[in-house]
Formats: sequence, structure tokens, C-alpha cells
Amino acid sequence: MTIEEVIKSTVKMDNARKVILNIMYTQNVIQDHFNEILKPYDLSGEQYNVLRILRGQKGNPANMCVIQERMLAKTSNTTRLVDKLLLKELVTRNVCPNNRRKIEVLITQKGLDTLKELDPKVDNHEQTFAQNVEPEELELLNQLLEKYRNQHN
Repeated sequence: MTIEEVIKSTVKMDNARKVILNIMYTQNVIQDHFNEILKPYDLSGEQYNVLRILRGQKGNPANMCVIQERMLAKTSNTTRLVDKLLLKELVTRNVCPNNRRKIEVLITQKGLDTLKELDPKVDNHEQTFAQNVEPEELELLNQLLEKYRNQHN
């Protein structure tokens, strides 16, 4: 289905507008499906992103700046996200002994177990969206999206 059919547009659109609409619409479809995966775990996509970042630290704590710079959504309120994960006992937060202004965040075993349970579901989610696209096309799509995005960073 074309983007014009999806949004029921009868107006002729140039390709620049169609690309933007396609990216936005596709992102929403992907996000809606992903949110359904996370719903039973009472996690938002941003909270999941924080857990993934912390798991990637391989047992080393991360401060709020490290988490913020690695977030997919740069506008995320990292403190609020960590607070919510803390209440769910998925992370711990401690004041750095060497610098009292620095907060260190670690993923808990419960957080690691949650991610381990989610991993195959997330992998399946990613593969489902990729199944209609050839591997070479996926590679090209990644290159084109990076080229498209990097003009504006």
C-alpha cells in the first residue's frame, strides 16, 4: 500500500514529502507493535532503551550523562526514566563515592532477567518487519536512512 493510500491523500506529493510521511508512518507502525511486546512487562520503549544501555555496560555503572547520550530519543527525561525503573527494581542508583554530584546507575538481576525474556520477542519483532525485504535491500535501506538523517545532524 502506498503512503497516499494509507493517508487517503488525493493530492499529488513530491518524493521529499512522501519520504518524510513514509518514515513517520512506518515508525508509528513499528512503535505500536513494539509497545505491544513491552506492555506485559509494564515498560515503555524509553525504559527498555535505558535497560539495554545499562546491560551494555557489562556490570559497570553508568551515570545519567552516559545514559542520555546513548538514548535513541535525545529528549528523554533520563532521571524520570531511571526513577520508574528503580521503583520496578530493575535498576539501582547510588551516589558515586569519588564525586558526590555524580549518580551511578546499574541494572539489577531482575532487569537482566527481564531483558533476557524480552530478547527473543524483540528479535522476532525485528525479523517480522524485515521478512519482506532482501538482505541486500536492508543494507541499502540502512545506508540510505543514514545518509538521509546525517544531513541534518
